Amino acid sequence: MVNMNLPQYSNLLFTSNAVFVPSTANSGLIVVNVGTGYLAWDAADPNHIPSNCGTLTIDGVLGVCGCDDGNTYSLFTGQPMENPSLRCALKSYPVTRSGNTLYISN
Repeated sequence: MVNMNLPQYSNLLFTSNAVFVPSTANSGLIVVNVGTGYLAWDAADPNHIPSNCGTLTIDGVLGVCGCDDGNTYSLFTGQPMENPSLRCALKSYPVTRSGNTLYISN
């Protein structure tokens, strides 16, 4: 559950903003306002075995892997951006909104 009334999530009230939600999913969640709704992605790079460097960080509307290969993913589509040989897109989670609260399920 993400309460957008809280300061750490209030950026989600505006289109193209994303936030990191720790301690959820495999390596946390990245939630993004896409203008017509909200998307939630697992913050673990799906093209790596679980590792500390494989947790994505947010760079605008991109999720960027901290490993040496620097895999980059669109937070609007979940698709890899720069390396077409990557096999997997980001894992998505369903999001429903009730008022200023987002409910994310698996």
